[in-house]
Amino acid sequence: MHTKPRPNHGLYISVLRGMSPEQRLRKVFELSEFTKSLFLHGLRRRYPHLSDEEIRSIYLQRVAKCHNRNY
Repeated sequence: MHTKPRPNHGLYISVLRGMSPEQRLRKVFELSEFTKSLFLHGLRRRYPHLSDEEIRSIYLQRVAKCHNRNY
């Protein structure tokens, strides 16, 4: 059950299918790096008074919470 319309989903899937495996893997790495940097940016904005080491510590703690331990 989807709660909101996704009018471009079909186009997105067709673009992904048109990519080579290498291109898809590069896109995965690009999106992963973007997500990490966005998360760190948000932590810095939320805790401007903390040092880079403290921000990094919070980052690692929160990423560890999300790690999939099923494998």
